[in-house]
Amino acid sequence: MPALIETSFTGQITWLGQVPEEGESIRAQAVSELELDFTGPVGERHGGLTRPSCSRVLNQYPKRGTEIRNVRQLSVLSAEEISLIAREVGLDELDPQLLGASMVLSGIPDFTKVPPSSRLQFASGAVLTIDMENLPCHLPAREIDSDHPGHGKPFKAAARQRRGVTAWVEHPGSVAIGDSCTLYIPGQPVWPHLDAARKGG
Repeated sequence: MPALIETSFTGQITWLGQVPEEGESIRAQAVSELELDFTGPVGERHGGLTRPSCSRVLNQYPKRGTEIRNVRQLSVLSAEEISLIAREVGLDELDPQLLGASMVLSGIPDFTKVPPSSRLQFASGAVLTIDMENLPCHLPAREIDSDHPGHGKPFKAAARQRRGVTAWVEHPGSVAIGDSCTLYIPGQPVWPHLDAARKGG
């Protein structure tokens, strides 16, 4: 019995980008196509089968830089949610490169809240597994301020539950702007103790 349910929701790629391997900025460079292998987008800074731990997993790995499995190979965002962020930071539009995006999809509602372990399957055969919500941080704010002074500060609040998700490559393949994907979600019901766990109960 399949564990993942095929949904009627489809997304379309509206933007693709790569963060260069060299340098410290998260600013992505727009590309028309990405080649995905098991390490992530080929030639991308966030690629690799493993990565050093960061602030997001301090509860599990108090020592930063601990080698862990890389489930943050891509940053996938929603075109609709980016538009909402832009409006709240006072811009007509927000270039995904300033957010360090790997991929922007349109068509899947409330994309940032898609369940962890969902899959995005593309016609090429490429499949991305969604790890979890990509929490807002100060790095995109810095890039926004660089191009649009004064508009970066509100980013973290505006991007709450709109920053998209992190994902990793479950099956390799190529993806290009205009390609569509099908959303598959886990059939597992929501854990009934979720609210208590989040409150430390």
